Amino acid sequence: MKGSSVRFEIMRLDDVDGTAVDSTVVDAASVSRIVQQAADMGQRIYIRPAGSAAS
Repeated sequence: MKGSSVRFEIMRLDDVDGTAVDSTVVDAASVSRIVQQAADMGQRIYIRPAGSAAS
């Protein structure tokens, strides 16, 4: 595995019913920054590993 960086899908959730409004895929280094921004703005988010290659 050359330079395997872990990637995560981050979904912004609707405040009322919790459905995903939009999503983005980021590298592990960006997760902390995005979580902090969501916390500052009071946004609900859901984070999960993105497209892991299971073998």
